[in-house]
Amino acid sequence: MLQPFDDNYFMKKAFQQAEMAYEKAEIPVGAIITHGNQIIAQAHNLTEQLTDVTAHAEMQAITAAANYIGGKYLHDCTLYVTLEPCQMCAGALYWSQISKIVFAAEDAKRGYRSMQAKLHPKTKVEFGIMEEEAAQLIKDFFLEKRKF
Repeated sequence: MLQPFDDNYFMKKAFQQAEMAYEKAEIPVGAIITHGNQIIAQAHNLTEQLTDVTAHAEMQAITAAANYIGGKYLHDCTLYVTLEPCQMCAGALYWSQISKIVFAAEDAKRGYRSMQAKLHPKTKVEFGIMEEEAAQLIKDFFLEKRKF
């Protein structure tokens, strides 16, 4: 049976957020959080615009989702993000008790797994959806930055 609201659909929405970040000269990472089949938060990196090292896409999305829900725990929610979360974001995701994380591209240098950060034991993780597209967008971003 065809499901229009699947992981591919929501990752495309996160990728659109990453493209918005790219257009703003931010590292192109996008995130959305869903509850059921509804998007309750969408965000992208804003570290340059806000001059705030904590303004990662995931952090922005966690705050927006918590505001939407009216509580700090993101039970029965899924985060879709175009890059593997960093150690800081993994910590926030741990405390949010988010149910599921789906990320596109791995971050072998700064991702939470290489830093040995932990997620909540009940959080499920999947990765690889749109991995090539997300990785290429980040590569293009840094290639462009090096030209100047």
